[in-house]
Amino acid sequence: MPRFINKKDKKQDGKTILTKIKFPRLRGMRDILFNEYLHWDLVAKKAHDLANIYSFRTVKIPVLEKRELYGSFIGKKTDVFLKELYSFVDKGGDNVAMRPEATLGMARAYAEANLFDRPQPVKMFWLGPVFRHSSQSGAYRQFHQFNLEIFGEDSPTADVQLILIAYNFFRELRVNVEIQLNSVGCVECRSVYSEELKDFYLNKQKKTKLCAKCKKNINKNPLQILKCKDKKCSESVQEAPHIVDSICEECKNHFVKILEYLDDLDIPYNLTPFLTKEFDYYTKTIFAIYPASDNSQGRQHSLGGGGRYNDLIQKMAGISVPACGFAINLERTIAKVKENNIFLKSVNEKVIFLAQLGEKAKRKAFVLFEDLRRAGFSIAQSFTKDDLKSQLEEAKEMKVKLILILGQKEVVDKNILIRDTESGVQEIIDYDSIADELKKRLGSVNK
Repeated sequence: MPRFINKKDKKQDGKTILTKIKFPRLRGMRDILFNEYLHWDLVAKKAHDLANIYSFRTVKIPVLEKRELYGSFIGKKTDVFLKELYSFVDKGGDNVAMRPEATLGMARAYAEANLFDRPQPVKMFWLGPVFRHSSQSGAYRQFHQFNLEIFGEDSPTADVQLILIAYNFFRELRVNVEIQLNSVGCVECRSVYSEELKDFYLNKQKKTKLCAKCKKNINKNPLQILKCKDKKCSESVQEAPHIVDSICEECKNHFVKILEYLDDLDIPYNLTPFLTKEFDYYTKTIFAIYPASDNSQGRQHSLGGGGRYNDLIQKMAGISVPACGFAINLERTIAKVKENNIFLKSVNEKVIFLAQLGEKAKRKAFVLFEDLRRAGFSIAQSFTKDDLKSQLEEAKEMKVKLILILGQKEVVDKNILIRDTESGVQEIIDYDSIADELKKRLGSVNK
């Protein structure tokens, strides 16, 4: 017999109408109806607009993947794999699973389509539902994320751009957030740190504070202790050695470079020494995004996060491809956005391209790009490319009206080159007057 429930719907002609529901929705599932969809359109459009302006290309991936994909890379001992994964044997006898996250599917698509043969980096944008069987009260079993992934780029500027986009996403939705940063190092770094952590917890006084599961992990996998939600374990972690003190010189330089760029861009962040990721494939820099007003750092409060996973494609397809990315939870974001019902401005086709040459110029170009974008100019860039020729070729393909060129000499002289692509005329103008010059040439700011 189908289960009926009575639900008070609304009053009509002074009478309360009771709606009888034969098949109510499953626990953890939800409907998104008319008024709420205004918020979904708002947030999804902002995600699409930012992906477009930063030159990410949209992809779609299947809901179903081989179960072993998740077992091999998120970890067979994680709660997501053991308790939350929706998996089954289909009618063809294949052991399949519904995606609990999108990064692995996007990485698999990159490798399977041999996208490493294309010009790098390959920048992917994805938005859609993911599925986890959560027993937590109020948690959704189907929820939505948007992902940005960069494949084939090892430069810390790729990490910086992801953090910048995530920060801008929330900032422009008027959601105040806190960026938490840490480095989990490479495989060699973690091996050294794992031994330090094991030595720390083999101390009897420290060991007695751990839960039974973490006591077993001391010798097997001490890094799992950092992820434990048990209150006593979390408290004991605060006294443990920091992994950033154990990372190698390469990982340290990569992390420091990111911090320098974030300082240049005035993006606030907190160094969080015990920040970890629930999946095993992350390397080097990781980050998490929390509401600024939320003092709790529990995973349930996170709005999103990401990091670098340089070893993933190597393990998946035998080809070394550095990569990084992030995912943002749309349901949690929308809950915050509802407090500030705003309308987004559309982004039209790009009319300006900002090219740069040299480390100092690239740093200054990052800041200039954000200033011009926020001022309403439709502007494009390719900060992960170092040589000027490839940047100008990209600008030509975009058919922009104006190209701004900032090199080391221009940084020193405090000016910038502006090239009209139709006439080919190139002029030197004062750096501080660039916005006024663009308005004069374009007639109006493209908003």
